[in-house]
Amino acid sequence: MSGVQHIEVHSAEAGQKLLQFLMRRLGKDVPKSFIMRIIRKGQVRVDGGRRKPYDRLEQGQIVRVPPIRRESTAPAAPAASFTPLPVLYNSGGVLAIEKPAGLPVQPGTGHVDAVSVRLRQQFPDAEFVPTPAHRLDRDTSGVLFCGTSYSALRDLQQGFQDHSIQKFYLAQVHGEIPVGTQWEMRDELQKASAPGGKEKMRVGAGKLALAQLCSLSVNSGVTLVQVQLFTGRTHQIRVQLAARKHPILGDLKYGSSLSVSLRLHCHRMIFGNIDISSDPLWLER
Repeated sequence: MSGVQHIEVHSAEAGQKLLQFLMRRLGKDVPKSFIMRIIRKGQVRVDGGRRKPYDRLEQGQIVRVPPIRRESTAPAAPAASFTPLPVLYNSGGVLAIEKPAGLPVQPGTGHVDAVSVRLRQQFPDAEFVPTPAHRLDRDTSGVLFCGTSYSALRDLQQGFQDHSIQKFYLAQVHGEIPVGTQWEMRDELQKASAPGGKEKMRVGAGKLALAQLCSLSVNSGVTLVQVQLFTGRTHQIRVQLAARKHPILGDLKYGSSLSVSLRLHCHRMIFGNIDISSDPLWLER
């Protein structure tokens, strides 16, 4: 049982709703329903007064939290497994890291280690724990944007929603596509059944998916392509390339015959005047 806490709202946290603020500060072992209850009962005070769960907080305000009994339910990644994530950029509330292949962005069933877990370990004293602003598939590597302040996180999320953030991927695909070839890939994608109940997509009546492909090089039946992504549908690049008979190397779900790591890498991201790029480990120069 913890005692009464008086928590100051830091500049990086300003703008959050009271409920969001407390969920972040108190941790995953304090249920959202419990936090809602103590706010509505008036046990949580902001500068001495009652507030509603969705009232926004300002820098410098003091949030009083009553004693809380903690019962840890969220597993933590073993300390020995922690490997710092490579930092590509960190300024003005925006953090860009290089996500390795095989690491999910968020923990889930069967996956205790994740980008979000490592960020908490890598930045233990941060006023606002760096938070991923978007997702990459577990087996996709590359540039991942995170917010190190709440306002920057909202700006990044808005950039992904309105497609003002430019996204470029590199992929190695089966088959030869003549160098310089450009395709506008425009399809509708829908969910399809897959063995084991796992998520899979296919081309069909559904959500519009837009991308632009350019062939960069061809070598022994394998083509290196750059894909600019204009929408962010589930497995979009993987499905669109497979539908054109050029599945990505290592993509066993969508038709590859090679048991290698997925050859898909988020190569470049542009947000305003921030332009970040990285090359995949599998790329030969």
